[in-house]
Amino acid sequence: MGVLNVTPDSFSDGGRFVGLDSAVARGIAMAREGADIIDIGGESTRPGAEPVNADEELRRVLPVIEKLRDKIDIPISIDTSKPRVAEAALKAGAAIVNDVTAARDPEMLPLIRQRKCACILMHMQGEPRTMQVAPHYHDVVAEVGEFFLQQYERALDCGIDPMGVAFDPGIGFGKTLTHNLELLRNLGRLRIADRPLAVGVSRKSFLGKLTEAPDVTDRLAPTIALTALLRGRGADIMRVHDVKENLAALRAAEALRP
Repeated sequence: MGVLNVTPDSFSDGGRFVGLDSAVARGIAMAREGADIIDIGGESTRPGAEPVNADEELRRVLPVIEKLRDKIDIPISIDTSKPRVAEAALKAGAAIVNDVTAARDPEMLPLIRQRKCACILMHMQGEPRTMQVAPHYHDVVAEVGEFFLQQYERALDCGIDPMGVAFDPGIGFGKTLTHNLELLRNLGRLRIADRPLAVGVSRKSFLGKLTEAPDVTDRLAPTIALTALLRGRGADIMRVHDVKENLAALRAAEALRP
């Protein structure tokens, strides 16, 4: 899954793809590099990020989705927690809703059922603005696993096709370095009803702490290393900024799988 942030305050690419032409060109490039999904987001969810209203989010993402949809033949996902944005994005050509709040808004799951689209439900403790203020768990793996089970039951109760549901442990979303590592070591324990696990570690700050690389531009190598390792630990979807390099790592790791 190639990440396409069309925000001015993204932690990873600093608004490089805010312009329509640059965003579309980046989406096309990731598809050519081998991405299976392009994930478009118009609201930063980095720690401390301020919320964006739906009108502004729509202004950022809709032109990109509409123009990119005609130029690539792989699915587009919309990274949003707002049902209004998700609905407009789906009408414009998106096929997946990637919700970092796991459909906290009560209108999101009914929308997903109505549109018969796929969804990724992510675990996040708190909200982006405050999520990294002393996150706490008694057993982070057990608690995230229980959260997934509850969200899966919510989705089924709403009438959503179980084959269209995936889960994301939300690495860096209300977790300390220790929490992140515990989740990554125990991905297999998080699987619910054999549904896919999506994992996003690309360029994240915990990699900087591990490798003493505070600059985001120095986090490609650890991202690639984890991409290769996590496939063997049960990750099905890798959400990355650098498609070409991570795909090469995955292919090398796959060659050694029994």
